[in-house]
Amino acid sequence: MPVGKVEIPEGGRQKQADRRARTRSALLEAAARGLSTYGYANLVLERVASEAGYTRGALYHLFANKEELALAVVRWVEESWNAEVGRLADEEADPVEALLLMARGHAVYCRRDVAGVLMTLRMEFAGQDHPVGRAIAEIVDRVLAVCADRIAAGRASGAIPPGPPPHQTADAYLGALEGVTIPLAGHAPYDVELAERAVRGVLGLPPVPAAVGSPE
Repeated sequence: MPVGKVEIPEGGRQKQADRRARTRSALLEAAARGLSTYGYANLVLERVASEAGYTRGALYHLFANKEELALAVVRWVEESWNAEVGRLADEEADPVEALLLMARGHAVYCRRDVAGVLMTLRMEFAGQDHPVGRAIAEIVDRVLAVCADRIAAGRASGAIPPGPPPHQTADAYLGALEGVTIPLAGHAPYDVELAERAVRGVLGLPPVPAAVGSPE
C-alpha cells in the first residue's frame, strides 16, 4: 500500500485553524496582561502560558521567543484599539468631533486591563533601540499624524482656534489624554468626562456643555 501525504479533510483543517486562533488569542491576552503588569524584562513565558491555560510548548509552537510574542501583542493591541476607537473616529467627517470621539473612546478602551501595554512598554524602552520600542514608536507616530491632520483641518475651518503647530498640539492632545486615562482607568463615567475636558482645553475649545457620561 503506497504511503503518501495524509490528506486532512476541509472540516478538519478548519477545526485546526480555529483551535490555533483560539490558542493564539488566549496567549496574546495573557501576555498583554503580563506586559501591562510586569513589563517586558520581567515577563515570564511559562507564566503567560499557564495563565492562558496552555503549556509552554504550545506557546513556543506559535511564538519563537519573548520578543516575537511581545511584538505580536503590540500589533494585537493596535488592531483592537483601531477597531474599537480609531475606526469610529475615522468614520466621523468633522475633524473636531473625530478628536473628541477619539478621546472618549480611548477612555472607555482604557477600562480594559490590557490597555496599559503600550504605555508600560513605551516607558520601559524609552531611549533604547529595540524592536519592541521601535514598533511602539511607529504606532504613536501614526496616531500623532492623524491627530495633527485633524487639528490642521479644524484650524482651517475655524472650528479650532489658532495655536501652536498642529504636530505639537497633537503631542499635547495625546499627553493630556494619557494623563487623564491612566490614573482614572476604569473609573466610569468620570474617565470619559474628564478625558473630554482635558483635550478640549488643549485644543482651545469651549468647556464641555454638559457632564459627558455622568449619571442621569
